[in-house]
Amino acid sequence: MTTPRTDPLTLWRQIDQAGGVRAFVDAQLRERGFLVERRDADKMSDREKDQYKTALKQEAAERKTLAREAWKAYQAAHIVHLGDGIYWSDDATPDKWDTPNSEERAAENELPPLDSPAQLAEALGVTVAQLRGLTYHRDAATSLHYCRFAIPKRDGSERPIWAPLPRLKAAQAWVLHNVVERLPVHGAAHGFLAGRSTLTNAAVHTNANLVLKMDVKEFFPTVTWRRVKGVFRRAGYRERVATLLALLCTESPREVVQLDGTTYYVSLGPRCLPQGAPTSPALTNALCLRLDRRLTGLAAKLGWRYTRYADDLTFSLPAAHVGPPRLGAMIGCVTRVVETEGFRIHPEKTRVARPGGRQAVTGLVVNGDAAPRAPRALRRQLRAALHNRKVGKPRPDGDTEAQLHGLAAYIYMTDPVLGRKLLAEIDG
Repeated sequence: MTTPRTDPLTLWRQIDQAGGVRAFVDAQLRERGFLVERRDADKMSDREKDQYKTALKQEAAERKTLAREAWKAYQAAHIVHLGDGIYWSDDATPDKWDTPNSEERAAENELPPLDSPAQLAEALGVTVAQLRGLTYHRDAATSLHYCRFAIPKRDGSERPIWAPLPRLKAAQAWVLHNVVERLPVHGAAHGFLAGRSTLTNAAVHTNANLVLKMDVKEFFPTVTWRRVKGVFRRAGYRERVATLLALLCTESPREVVQLDGTTYYVSLGPRCLPQGAPTSPALTNALCLRLDRRLTGLAAKLGWRYTRYADDLTFSLPAAHVGPPRLGAMIGCVTRVVETEGFRIHPEKTRVARPGGRQAVTGLVVNGDAAPRAPRALRRQLRAALHNRKVGKPRPDGDTEAQLHGLAAYIYMTDPVLGRKLLAEIDG
């Protein structure tokens, strides 16, 4: 006799209500007449012994079948395992790493209560088994939840982009809007935040004597999944949910290898924030809260101003500053602070701009006390493209209608009068 076909999640609820697998199995055996009362075989006749042994074998076979079905039900309701190098325990008891008053902290940030993998799966609109599939780590995988492509960088190299496939992208979008975007972010951060932009970032640094720009090297790859898990734990989530959230938002850098006709995606290091996931930029803002706080304090102490746009750190010394600029001290202290926060400065991308040259911050010119504006070369480029279009000259491949609109909108952001005029000319 076999176990009736029951939905695994329903079956697990029945097992849980029965008091566990052993209690459920014993109850089922008793109900179906397979549970054998243990007796002293020495007092049995040979015929009774044969019957007793037969009954015990039937009980053992049915117990094995029930245990197998119970294990399938357990797997449907639990994560069980998440792959190589990922610690997982289905134990839900608190541990010493839990944030004090974690529930209160999560409530303060208006985060959704997520106390178990099942709750997270329900919030994401997936089953526990599907959640396990989205977060499972393999050092050598034959398939991924990402699509890889590359875009050219200014130095001629390529930047790999890992775009999540639809199911993972939907899960990441939920995590972004319901969790990550509600985490505290420092006022010095201007990238990927509602109401902030390259313009608000540049506006802090107008009328500067010196503009110092520094770049964090390998920004996203430096943010490993364990650091991301720390963000979610500090937000108020316990070990199991924080682990799953971190795995949803990270992936290992991988190399594509062909072996015996099979394509393998081989891990080159720990899971980290992939460029292309919607959660990555916002997670760096939350992770850099202490970094931004420390750099803001350092800059203020030396008389400078500070902002961060993703991995671009900008410092400026106001023209009204009295006293030595202490530029060397600023560069040295920033480098040490960044390193103690787990990042590295890219030494070849450190730049200092003085009033005699062009001072640009996130692409906008900030010389003088005027508002940030688009570079003159960009405005000339757009005017020339519009003139060529008007007189019928051949247009380069880059001068598409969409790109012209984009350039005009960019100029409109800093100069609404000129931008409106250019947009009207394009649409006319």
